[in-house]
Amino acid sequence: MASDPLIAGANGSDDNSDAPQVAALAQYVKDLSVENPSSPQVFQWNEQPQLDVQFNIAVNKVADDVHEVVLKIDASARSAQGVHFVLDLSYAGIFGLRNLPEEQLAPFLLVEAPRLLFPFARQVVASSVQDAGFPPLMLDPIDFAAIYMAQIEQAAQAEGGEQPAGEPTVQ
Repeated sequence: MASDPLIAGANGSDDNSDAPQVAALAQYVKDLSVENPSSPQVFQWNEQPQLDVQFNIAVNKVADDVHEVVLKIDASARSAQGVHFVLDLSYAGIFGLRNLPEEQLAPFLLVEAPRLLFPFARQVVASSVQDAGFPPLMLDPIDFAAIYMAQIEQAAQAEGGEQPAGEPTVQ
């Protein structure tokens, strides 16, 4: 019985070992909003807009050994003439994690899971901006590992720098 994707071995056989197991169970657009508030005038503007792109990662425990990771991307283009577009995307994935050591949980959920989700979220952003009448917005790759390490270092400094801080918390 290999019906549980966390238990099924890579070759389709049952494997009930204590080895760490990770599976991407689903991924989906959780929320998407695209606004083109200055249309149709915006298509007559000649000024190059300033882009602002922000992102955040949220982790929610769905069940034992199952977590939802949400990559939130906010992008906007504005010029002196007004707002060109505003996009808000929450792209999520459900990940099953079994026998993963506690110290590896946060690195997986805050680095590896977003890294796996990002190409799909990037495509949704590009297509959505293009569907709003603008050239596709191709986001640069994000180094989630560097951001994670910077957060750990920042937390260590906030605690006085005596010992390395614990990893960012995952709920």
